[in-house]
Amino acid sequence: MLREVKTIAVVGLSPNPDRPAYRIARALQGLGYRIVPVRPKVAEVLGEKAYGSLAEVPGKVDLVDVFRAAEHVGPIVDECLRLGLKRLWLQDGIVNEEAAARAQAGGMTVVMDRCIWRDHRALMA
Repeated sequence: MLREVKTIAVVGLSPNPDRPAYRIARALQGLGYRIVPVRPKVAEVLGEKAYGSLAEVPGKVDLVDVFRAAEHVGPIVDECLRLGLKRLWLQDGIVNEEAAARAQAGGMTVVMDRCIWRDHRALMA
């Protein structure tokens, strides 16, 4: 999947360089992925315009990478399904079995409780 993806919408991307979401998104950006920040009340992160929701993102999104607490995943899945998005990645420590099952039932590929950066490094090793 990571070889096919070009544009990653990062839900919960923090503008704080000390946060894992920022560091991981910056590393992925350095590998050539287009990062689209999805975070309300922020104008931009990593030089990219930020959007308040996935629905506001113009153009195609290949993967939704989530850095939000598990209790927020359900509405994110609902939005992904409404928009016809096909891939969802829930970062380390984010587990919501019910939302993941709904996403999969809706035709989405779901990766849960894994670090996209760590998996990318293992893939390229």
